[in-house]
Amino acid sequence: MNITRLFIAKTLLFALFYFVSIPANAQNLADTAKRDYLTSPDTIKHLHNAAWKAITPAAFIAIGASSFVVKPVRNFDYYVRSEIKKSDPHFHTTAESYFQFVPIVLVYGLNLAGVDGKNDFIDRTAILGLSAGILGITGYGTKYLTRNSRPYKSRLWSTFPSGHTATAFMGAEFLAEEYADNSPAIAVAGYTIAAATGVFRMYNRDHTFSEVIAGAGYGILSTKAAYFLYPRIRNMLTHISKDGKSVMVMPTYQEGVPGLAFAMVL
Repeated sequence: MNITRLFIAKTLLFALFYFVSIPANAQNLADTAKRDYLTSPDTIKHLHNAAWKAITPAAFIAIGASSFVVKPVRNFDYYVRSEIKKSDPHFHTTAESYFQFVPIVLVYGLNLAGVDGKNDFIDRTAILGLSAGILGITGYGTKYLTRNSRPYKSRLWSTFPSGHTATAFMGAEFLAEEYADNSPAIAVAGYTIAAATGVFRMYNRDHTFSEVIAGAGYGILSTKAAYFLYPRIRNMLTHISKDGKSVMVMPTYQEGVPGLAFAMVL
């Protein structure tokens, strides 16, 4: 499977966590989760990220995008690539195809090991799905817009930004948001793995430095945007009515038919 198809497939997979409910063979778990979700209608106000936190990832994207018009930045890309070619001309690995998912796996692995993160399973997974959806739109929207301005491997997409790096940093930011309060070392580990993913993309000569740093920016910004937007979306779908009743609207998928369900705790 080529890189484009892989990235589209994983984006759709993550999005399914958000838009599709738990299958019928886990209906009891779904009912329990729905009840818990209804009885805690506004538990994530602390997720409202400040706008200034978007400055760093936005700067990463700007630096990467400047390579299209700023010659010194483009020359730096050529310099890095030439140095890699001189030092490791035969370097090749597929490790980054696995590294990009490690931060996300760590989030759920830590939770299974009994280490509680910032959010419960439903909220955490919804945020991940929203992050992936934002990244899919912005990242591949950019790839489509720049397809005629960058060397590319397919007719539809350019190599700007690096999709592997974007996914890795999306997961690293997700890990940091959920577990940095537990231990800063966990966040550092996630970002180290994400950075290694970007380095491997450059050493495999699949991406330039500017494409990698832009990918990091898109990944981080997508997750930050999801943590900013999700409380608002959640509180629109789940809220306390004027008479004190908890109500919720949620997506459903039963016997192959998608739909919406309305629930109320009396």
